[in-house]
Amino acid sequence: MESGRFAEFFASTRHGVFRAVFAATGTRTGAEDAVAEAYARAYARWATVSVHPNPTAWILRTALNAHRSWWRRARREVLAASPPDAPSLAGSGGALDERVRTAVRALPRRQREVVALRLLADLSAEETGSLLGMATATVHVHLHRALSTLRRQLGADPPDGRTPAAPDEGATGRTGAALTDVREFSMGWAVGHAF
Repeated sequence: MESGRFAEFFASTRHGVFRAVFAATGTRTGAEDAVAEAYARAYARWATVSVHPNPTAWILRTALNAHRSWWRRARREVLAASPPDAPSLAGSGGALDERVRTAVRALPRRQREVVALRLLADLSAEETGSLLGMATATVHVHLHRALSTLRRQLGADPPDGRTPAAPDEGATGRTGAALTDVREFSMGWAVGHAF
């Protein structure tokens, strides 16, 4: 019976978790490996994970930690400076997707992780802070800076130069469009790339 509950959990969360980890890590193969490792660990500990207050957050945290561990090992083992693999663009649609993808990949790691967890995984600021080991206010700062950078890069700055409301405060207009672009990128990518 427990394996049936795990199978249901896996089926209902795998795409969202993969999108969030992919956006946070920037590498498709790294995200695939990290998510597979996280679900394998969750299956092995399902009795504990199933009663966790937020099993999806547990999976996300485990996947991000697995990716960091892999990256640290690889960095120590490989002396040549080769860039990490870029995600495949096959099956993606339009130049806007490429612009959003490039802009998100260019964000600093912590900002990319916050964008992935807050916007793509739809976690609260408190959950995101807990997963990343930072204060809730720091999550808000990282999200604000990331969205400001994305707005600038995507040409979504308002003409009067003011910073629009954060997504928690009901962003609309161009800000909402920029956030929609980031969400559409993640949804479109997941549809075009089966997990």
